[in-house]
Amino acid sequence: MTDAPGQADAQGDAINYEAVEASPEFQELVRKRRAFVLPATIFFLVWYMGFILLAAYAEGFMSERVYQGLTVGYVLALTQFLMVLVLGLMYLQRANKTYDPLAEKAIEKYSGHSERYAKADNHGNADAAVGSRAAGSDQGAER
Repeated sequence: MTDAPGQADAQGDAINYEAVEASPEFQELVRKRRAFVLPATIFFLVWYMGFILLAAYAEGFMSERVYQGLTVGYVLALTQFLMVLVLGLMYLQRANKTYDPLAEKAIEKYSGHSERYAKADNHGNADAAVGSRAAGSDQGAER
């Protein structure tokens, strides 16, 4: 395994990480991932800061009862958890349908290195290369 970009590993092979980063496939992956992550993060932060500002400055509104002892403040607080869940599920869906295939496409050129790295798919089967742990190493054996 290499410790730094361009440094040879135990088998004498070197992966040119700078070339991988500069490849159009990797750039597309970064661009598409950023196109989701940045707006989603901004949306969540605005939602969260809106809640904080309402809690600080709109005490009358936040203390209005919606149902028996349930207030607007509690409902908005609970939406923070809902928002994390929804955004997380949206990211996972995009990762499975878009980002993972783009990542596979980006590393296709380096398929000569793939048999040296650990393989596992979503169900623990040895079909898809993941991570940078050498296949046959004992690092992930105790999962």
